[in-house]
Formats: sequence, structure tokens, C-alpha cells
Amino acid sequence: MTATEMDITEDLIRDLLREQHPDLADRPLKLGALGWDNQVWRLGDDLAVRMPWATRSADALLRKEHAWLPLLAPRLPLQIPVPQRLGEPSERFPRPWLITTWVPGEPADRAPATRAAEAAVTLADFLTALHRPAPDGAPSGRDRGGRLADTAEYFTRELASATESGLIRDPDAVRAVWEDAAAAPDWAGPRLWLHGDLHPANILTTNGTFSGVIDFGDLFAGDPACDLAAAWILLPDGAVDRFHQTYQPSPDAATLRRARGWAVLRALVGIHVGDAGVHGRPGGKPTWGPPAHASLRRLIASAHQ
Repeated sequence: MTATEMDITEDLIRDLLREQHPDLADRPLKLGALGWDNQVWRLGDDLAVRMPWATRSADALLRKEHAWLPLLAPRLPLQIPVPQRLGEPSERFPRPWLITTWVPGEPADRAPATRAAEAAVTLADFLTALHRPAPDGAPSGRDRGGRLADTAEYFTRELASATESGLIRDPDAVRAVWEDAAAAPDWAGPRLWLHGDLHPANILTTNGTFSGVIDFGDLFAGDPACDLAAAWILLPDGAVDRFHQTYQPSPDAATLRRARGWAVLRALVGIHVGDAGVHGRPGGKPTWGPPAHASLRRLIASAHQ
């Protein structure tokens, strides 16, 4: 369900550009993607326009990216959508909108990484660079990054739903991974900068390895285990150990246990979204299912190592 009570069209965006950023108004413009919170329109060769459309929370997320990402981008080894200009609400469109750099590549749910070792090193280097202590005033996570045990009700509901739908063959094995993770000691270190939403549709690939990271709407400071879950979610089989060897500082056993728990939650979400896509239900994306199932298989296997 869209929270914007008007169609977002090329004509609308071009009118907004003429009003607020006229030097960009004559660039070629075409729809690039429909995300959970925003529509992304490519503007010329090197820019993008992000228009909030599906949630009311998108407004605050765009403003958060505009405030923080220019400070983080210079130290990151992969391309990210760096905010360039902020569009303010107006009579024509009553919500903020954002102009960012365009990040080339294909989403990993459609073009998974295939060069396992290189992808593992690339992802580890990116997260090593991102995971630095955040300043006072850095945002907190919306529904993640706190104590994993606090997600017990959500985990139980998602696992039960997936099992009842025939999507999970061994729910006891899934539950064992999550329960071990939830019992791990909490993060006792400083609040670190985190992407917060590293699923396959938010990381881009080129020639079999990762080339960009997008959608920092969930950017926040907290426990790095939330992001380290990406090793099981994004990497091909056999690459997780290389990732852990490369990431610095080397994660301790408790952090890896918590990361597996966050990865289980992410995989369950992907399984539900993928199934909804297969059956044509709103919000469904069939490309999310295969990587989510592969992630869960890797997580269960890791519990026996």
C-alpha cells in the first residue's frame, strides 16, 4: 500500500527538478527500481532521484541518509549512493526527496556473487571500513541491532508461518541455530556504524563479485553482529571462513553466534518474500527465495562445525 496519494511520474519529477534544481531538469530520466520505501529514478548517467512512496517512515530515512552518508562515504571501498542534494516538500509533492550518485551493478538477488574468495574479501573490507565507533547522536536501529533475544516472539511467529506453509523442512534445526545465537553474550563494545539491511537486493555485483552497496535507510549504530550476518546471506558456499579471516578486528565467538541468529531472521524474511513473489502476492519478490533458502542451509550446516 502506498503512503503517497499521487502517482510518481517522470513529469512530476521533472517539474520538481525545475522548481528546486533546474540545472538538472533536462537530464534523461527513467525509472530504475521500486524499493520498499522509495522509487529510484536514474537521472543522466551518474545521478539518481529517490522518491518516497510506500511508507511514511521513508521521509525520515531519506533525511538520515542525507545527514550521515557524505561523512561515511570517503572511507568506504565500495561505491554507495552518496547524497548530493535534498528536495524539500512543496505543494506539488508534500514529502522530501533525495538526489544521490548512481551506483552501477546488478542486485545480488538477480546476479549472485560467483567469485567466492574475491567476494568474501570485498565484503569483509567494506564492513571493516564501515564498522567504526559512531559519534553521539548517531541513529539507533528501528527493529534490529539490539538484543537478539528480544526478537524471540518475531522469530517464533516467522518460523511457524514458514513451516506451516511447507517452506521449512527442519524447523528444529533452524530453532537450534537461533536459540544458540540468542543465548550468546551481548555486545559489550562501542556502538559501531552499521548498514543494517544487508540482503541480496541491497548489494550490487559486477563480473561475479560485489561492486556497490545501496539503500542505507536503516543506517544506525550498534552491535556489528547485525551486519556480520551478511556473510551467510550474501556469499557463495565455502566463502564464510575467508570472510571471517579478512574482517578486522577478527570477530569473537559470541559475536559470530549472534551474527548467525540475525542471519536466520534475515533468511526467514527472504523466504517469505520469495514465496509471496512466486504466488503473486503484494510485496513479493521471487528472486529473494533462492538465496534465502541457501542461507538457511549454510547456517544449519555451520551449527554442526
